[in-house]
Amino acid sequence: MFEKLFMLVKNNAGTAVMDNPLIPEKSREAVINDATSSIIEVLKVQMEGGKLKDMVNCFQFAGMFNNPLISSTVKRFANKLNNYYGIESAEALRISKALIIPAMQELIKESKDGHEKDFTLSTLLSKISGNFVDMTAILNHAALA
Repeated sequence: MFEKLFMLVKNNAGTAVMDNPLIPEKSREAVINDATSSIIEVLKVQMEGGKLKDMVNCFQFAGMFNNPLISSTVKRFANKLNNYYGIESAEALRISKALIIPAMQELIKESKDGHEKDFTLSTLLSKISGNFVDMTAILNHAALA
């Protein structure tokens, strides 16, 4: 699942990362890895923070541009670009938005249509939690609440 998420992010990296002169060629794979880990970290924080219902709503309903899950991921990744790669804050935020927003929108779209089983919300959360809990019943309850 994590490799597939990495590939989803990489497929959205185009001008934001792969063709960006601010990101050295030797660092591009690491930057994509940091973007992927930012997505995983935000999902994990949401899950561990008891915000499962909010996460279910973000994955089920429209209004992607006002999605707090995406906003949190954009900020987390921008901070990594600034701290680890020395990219100025405003530029790091621009790069982060250019990569994270389409990648997260695609992830949510894939989660909704169910064709990619690794991207269903229950599978994502089960993998993030270390496969300790089958998230299907919990998510069904959160969706109904």
